[in-house]
Amino acid sequence: MEEKDMQPKGLPENAYRKLKEGESYEPVLSPKKKYPEANVWSVTIGVLMTIIFSAAAAYLGLKVGQVFEAAIPIAIIAVGLSSACKRKNALSENVIIQSIGACSGSIVAGAIFTLPALYILQAKFPELTVDFGKVFFSSLLGGVLGILFLIPFRKYFVKDMHGEYPFPEATATTQVLVSGQNGGKDAKLLLVSGLIGGIYDFIVSTFGWWAETISTKVLPWGAQVADKAKLVLKLNVGAAVAGLGYIVGLKYAFIICCGSFLVWLVIIPLMNLIWGPDVLNIVSNVSQTVVSMSPETIFTTYARHIGIGGIATAGIIGIIKSAGVIKSAVGLAAKEIKSKKGSADEEVMRTQRDLSMKVVVIGILLALVVIFLFFAFGVVSNIWHAIIALLVVGVIAFLFTTVAAQAIALVGTNPVSGMTLMTLILTSVILVAAGLNGTAGMTAALIIGGVVCTALSVAGAFITDLKIGYWIGTTPKVQETWKFLGTLVAAATVGGVIIVLNKTYGFTGENALVAPQANAMAAVIEPLMSGGGAPWLLYGIGAVIAIILTVFKVPALAFSLGMFIPMELNLPLLVGGAVSWYVSTRSKDEKLNNARKERGTLLASGFIAGGALMGVVSAILRFAGVNVLNIEWQSSGAAQAVALVAYIGIIAYMIIKCLQIKKVEE
Repeated sequence: MEEKDMQPKGLPENAYRKLKEGESYEPVLSPKKKYPEANVWSVTIGVLMTIIFSAAAAYLGLKVGQVFEAAIPIAIIAVGLSSACKRKNALSENVIIQSIGACSGSIVAGAIFTLPALYILQAKFPELTVDFGKVFFSSLLGGVLGILFLIPFRKYFVKDMHGEYPFPEATATTQVLVSGQNGGKDAKLLLVSGLIGGIYDFIVSTFGWWAETISTKVLPWGAQVADKAKLVLKLNVGAAVAGLGYIVGLKYAFIICCGSFLVWLVIIPLMNLIWGPDVLNIVSNVSQTVVSMSPETIFTTYARHIGIGGIATAGIIGIIKSAGVIKSAVGLAAKEIKSKKGSADEEVMRTQRDLSMKVVVIGILLALVVIFLFFAFGVVSNIWHAIIALLVVGVIAFLFTTVAAQAIALVGTNPVSGMTLMTLILTSVILVAAGLNGTAGMTAALIIGGVVCTALSVAGAFITDLKIGYWIGTTPKVQETWKFLGTLVAAATVGGVIIVLNKTYGFTGENALVAPQANAMAAVIEPLMSGGGAPWLLYGIGAVIAIILTVFKVPALAFSLGMFIPMELNLPLLVGGAVSWYVSTRSKDEKLNNARKERGTLLASGFIAGGALMGVVSAILRFAGVNVLNIEWQSSGAAQAVALVAYIGIIAYMIIKCLQIKKVEE
């Protein structure tokens, strides 16, 4: 029987911290009771959200290169709809709505980072063919594979590592769902901080009243240092990014920023000092000397590849370290397949019940068979090449699923574009060696990249959904089952949107969509398939750095993410992390410190939620042709001064609101 009229409690105080010896976590919804989860209401709203947000995210991603995560806006809408319709016990339903709807962002990221490159190359090579089937099936099969590969690792990341990872996006989404359901002071605080963060970020992105990023270049001496020494500091002043930093915490934020500092304050200036007058041919299609490049150009052309090498190596090291987890997951699957009875499902607590490992393994095998058939009859004309494609997709997607999940758990950012770039390069080298090059090789490599990219993107995003479910107390098996429907709907929507956008705007020529990631993929793959090379030296440097960090027990993945992600998005993490540390250490009373930190988490969640929701509104306005952005003013020095004042204002707001708690009620 489903429980009726059970008002859920708030999140337990041990939701985010490490558990003490013998302590267990009790979710919001009792594991011993049954709640409405997947029903006509939640599935219908979830599918509707998937369609709407897939279309919006695809357009925005191709227009400006930014894919917003849909989980938080969908959670806000789900809470609003359930309240408006006066639905009882809506918390469990809202988790399913969010889980299905969140497929939009992950499928979109997987598709638009690679597949539009087919259209970009088609303009140069007309014999290259693109159709709906290629786009749809690469997204669908990648998404299905990502879900299936992640399920065996759910328990490890979500339950066994309780309190080890900050899960910033899952934290913000959970706060929205729980606070919205319970009402009271938490909901009011979340609403106020959401409005402040949302309006703040909306003003910046839509009207440009102040700069989005402040830089040392705005100062006369800063501009000279950037020009001569290639030394620059940049900070994104967005409320959502500051909130993200608060939840990530000071420890990981500092490690990430150390990676950023190494690249921006050491490697880039050193490259200018040593090779300034030279044209470095480490990367293909470079004609500029290093000294003539800006620090940002040196980063995107050269230094960022060091981060890619670091991420790949940190991922491999992580795979080796988690060999025991992989072994136990495979062992559990083998044990379930051999067992004749399904009684184990009844013995497992509801909140820890996954899809049967037998179903998962059979699903993986079927998905791999369909992927082989897709490549054999829809992409390449040679069975041997189809087998190579299958092996590349299967091995890389499986091994790097844990890397994508860990990256999301750490910083809420999936370095999927970097891992996909590495996949494309490795795939191109293998295919050329196997005799497949030219336009046929380009098509095959990009679709392989599309499948892998989508698998890693979906796996990374899905760990967020499962963590939300773990904190709240929904059934993982239900989330896992209905995630496949969201993937199917998102893949069909994205496939249609990409084709429509290509016909309407195009990806090449005047007024074409920017599609920055896809253009980067096309630029990398063309020379490789025409006999060119890859920046192996830069990847090797990143690999060596990751190995050294591991030897000294420094988290290599977090550091490598710092080397890969632009500095302006890393420094705010340090600011937010510093605020988190400050408000949680001002008292000798541990309970008071914890209460202040929890309030900060609620405020940070509001900033993230407000920023994400208003990001969607801003995207809709752009789609409708409403452009009131004052670019000339926003790029001025005065706008950066205003931005600094505004940024200090929201940071001060967080600190003051947290420190207002003077005592903890027993």
